[in-house]
Formats: sequence, structure tokens, C-alpha cells
Amino acid sequence: MKVLFLEYPKCSTCKKAGKWLKEHGIEYVDRHIKEDNPTVAELKNWHEKSGRDIKSFFNTSGNLYKQMQLKDKLPEMTLEEKYKLLASDGMLVKRPIVVGEDFVLIGFKEEDWLNMHNNPPFTNTSNTY
Repeated sequence: MKVLFLEYPKCSTCKKAGKWLKEHGIEYVDRHIKEDNPTVAELKNWHEKSGRDIKSFFNTSGNLYKQMQLKDKLPEMTLEEKYKLLASDGMLVKRPIVVGEDFVLIGFKEEDWLNMHNNPPFTNTSNTY
């Protein structure tokens, strides 16, 4: 199964994640998160699929997040406004992101990735993400 791998190539964590995918024989479509940032529709879909809080999609340690003082602004924003903000610049989005048919992984925590790798969604033969 091919998954969608969103990364920023200069990011050391993304490099580790890409290496992990290769080492585990997982085929992926690589997408540069800054040059081809996620759309509002994609973010909505991934957010729903992930089951996680929308805040987990924000790159809270990034310079842009800090410059925009989003820590203080996000609590007052609607979900739709957050989707639009994330879609406006890929550097606001936490990375890497792996999107499969039935799952979304945000950030690289090897234990989480191993757990997903050993479960049916990662081993599914579909090419849908």
C-alpha cells in the first residue's frame, strides 16, 4: 500500500521518518509540505480520520506559529478558521504526516508508527489516501 508522506525536506525529523518508511518497506508518495501545502478539504478529512484535536496539526514549535502568536489566538478561532489558517502555509502544519486509507500519523514517534505498521490499516493493499 502506498501512503502519502508530507514532509519538509530540511527537517531532521522528516528525514528520520522517511528513512523509517524505507527501512520498513512502505511505499509512499512524497509531498513537500511547503511547496504543496494541504488544502482545507484535505485537512478536514485528515483531522476527522485521525481522531485527534486540531491543535495537534499545528507546528507549535515553528517560527511562524510563534511570530503569529497563535498560542493565544487559536482558542478563540472556529474550527473552519483553523483549517483555513493551516491551509494558508505548510510551515504552520506539524510534520511529518503520513496519510493512509484508514489512518493519519502526525509527527514521528517510532512507537506509534510501529504500532500502526503492525496493524491492518498499514498492511492494507489499497492505494487510497
